[in-house]
Amino acid sequence: MARFRTRLALLGSAVALTAGALAPAQLVGAQPAAAADYDWVALGDSYTAGVIQAAGDVFEIPRDGCERTDQSYPQIIDRDLGGLIELTNVSCGAATIEDVTFRAQQPIGRNVPGFPEDPDYPFPPVPPQSEAVKPGTDVITVGVGGNTFGFDEILRKCLELGQGSEGVGTPCKDDLAGDIPGKLTKVGKDYDEMLAKLHEKGPHAKILAVGYPTIIPKDTSKCRYNDIHQFFSITQGDLDWLRQDVLEPLNKTIEKSAEAHGSATFVNLYDSTEKHSVCDAGKWVEGILDSDDRPALVHPNTKGHRNAADHVTSAILNAIAPS
Repeated sequence: MARFRTRLALLGSAVALTAGALAPAQLVGAQPAAAADYDWVALGDSYTAGVIQAAGDVFEIPRDGCERTDQSYPQIIDRDLGGLIELTNVSCGAATIEDVTFRAQQPIGRNVPGFPEDPDYPFPPVPPQSEAVKPGTDVITVGVGGNTFGFDEILRKCLELGQGSEGVGTPCKDDLAGDIPGKLTKVGKDYDEMLAKLHEKGPHAKILAVGYPTIIPKDTSKCRYNDIHQFFSITQGDLDWLRQDVLEPLNKTIEKSAEAHGSATFVNLYDSTEKHSVCDAGKWVEGILDSDDRPALVHPNTKGHRNAADHVTSAILNAIAPS
């Protein structure tokens, strides 16, 4: 109960700070903005950055190709918590765990195969995301792993193989199942190395390892074959395989790595999004195209990011609450 009251007090302070920021200048005077109480660094891939148009507008000008959107969960939390936490958001679409840990990344912007070329591509490399973490950082959130696992390539292969199956069978599972254990092993190894690096860079920071939401429902009969707003040509059998043997084990691998690391906590987004998959009426993740026929390639929309913001906010407040 004491911990709950502390969280409420912190949230109340954030609301008060936000209200103060909205006060007319003539009432508060031309005072410099007060420094935030805590420093937060947001790291991750497209599920953190936002990327798709259904997750808001890219707000950084000039663009760096990472496609951070104004309705992505770091930006929502930044607005919700007002001046309580100073956000540094270096998440980037298509980032791998290695791009977070040590490797400079070449952002792709919206230069996606099969869609019109991004007029600003190519973009200059961006530094490894871990460089944004400083000795005084208080909170680090990181949502990454899907690109190291190669989920995008698996998805494309399943689309390709499903086109000739007329919705029958498990052509993708038959072709790729043998690769999955090795991919999961690499994710676990790279994730462990990343957490160690983040702890080295920010020794006092609380690390929140953010998992992935539900993408595919348990009842895949909801998913219509050849519906471009869902999974298009991926068969129902392959969708069952992707959920059970690919996506759920990916989340478990991230959770296991976080649990093994003393300063890290896993943030579970899977359970809260169970009824909001790509194939549900109230979807929080878009299909290949969104409802406005814009490229989405199975990414969270604004509702999905709002849900993520709620859970990550709770985890942040727990992390900074006095023990």
